[in-house]
Amino acid sequence: MTRTLYFVACAAPPARRLPIGIRAAQKAGWDVCLVLTPSAHRWNADAIEDLRDLTGHPVRHAYKHPDEPDVLPAPDAILVAPATFNALNKWVPGISDTLALGLVTEAIGLELPLVALPYLNRAQAAHPALDQSVRFLRDNGGTVPLGDEGCVPHEPKHGNLDAYPWQTALNTLP
Repeated sequence: MTRTLYFVACAAPPARRLPIGIRAAQKAGWDVCLVLTPSAHRWNADAIEDLRDLTGHPVRHAYKHPDEPDVLPAPDAILVAPATFNALNKWVPGISDTLALGLVTEAIGLELPLVALPYLNRAQAAHPALDQSVRFLRDNGGTVPLGDEGCVPHEPKHGNLDAYPWQTALNTLP
């Protein structure tokens, strides 16, 4: 039986290396459906066809019209990677102003396995809203690999894309 993973990517530098995470998820047995935030979609505009070919599914980034059929199979789990400071903090009040946020806010109510792998700098990680958001997500069934267990915040303007722990996030999925 194939398991479907919605791979949601926000606009952070690792979003330019999505094939790494997609291939790792596929190797783990997931049928990957890619959903991008509008900004991540702009960042990957030249690669959308390649990403579609890699996943075998259309790459979604905006809500569909209510009369249009779903083009993606239903998810068995959702991975948000990279998860930005902005996205993490919009989940707590349930803001779903993009398709990506709509899917992850709904995942909590649907009790879908949800993993959010942040990409943050130390200044963002020091903001008090982050602790509240991470605690909320964890208290509501989400997994947020942060710190020694996942994403280690970097110095502002000095992120190391080679250190982004794609596999760590995938290892936390059921």
